Amino acid sequence: MVRKFIYGVDELSRTIGHAFSWSATILMAGTCYEVFMRYVLNDPTSWAFDFSYICYGALFYMAGAYALSRGSHVRCDVFYRLIPVRRQAAIDLVLYVFFFFPGIIALMSSGWADGYNAMKIGEVSVNSPAGVPIWPMKLLVPFGAGLLALQGSAEMLRCVICLREGAWPPRLHDVEELEQQLIERHARGEDVGPAGSAAVSPGGRT
Repeated sequence: MVRKFIYGVDELSRTIGHAFSWSATILMAGTCYEVFMRYVLNDPTSWAFDFSYICYGALFYMAGAYALSRGSHVRCDVFYRLIPVRRQAAIDLVLYVFFFFPGIIALMSSGWADGYNAMKIGEVSVNSPAGVPIWPMKLLVPFGAGLLALQGSAEMLRCVICLREGAWPPRLHDVEELEQQLIERHARGEDVGPAGSAAVSPGGRT
């Protein structure tokens, strides 16, 4: 039951993270349009700045839980990776309880108050004359924090399982770092070429 909850939360984080990852594509398209209008037609838009930080903000807040579920947040693991996994789990559990959740709960509370007030008044940006609505982005703050809290609960359960079994439960991976691919290929004895791909042998197989 515990593992089902963990993987269910992982799937939810992945679904939402994948959905909001399209914000990067939309942001790129909007930026290209602005560059074309500004430097080719000499007619810059009045909404490009607001558009860019709204798209980036949406991606940042709503993909945070996805990054946490994949262990993708930056951490200083110079010493952490050298200690036994049970000690790693104990450290993570303490940090989640005393540092992660107090901050996330504060973000949910203040984010909801700010987002709700912005929605009530229909807040728009003051950075441009276009009057771009920014209250939807402000409402994403508490929802993104709520997703982080849910994923954080799953991560705490991972720590408990590791403390009990002496091994981390596997994660759901859909994207693999190139560095990890190279390590696995090297472990299998494959010749890794300088471009990051396995060298082709005379038989035609990598």
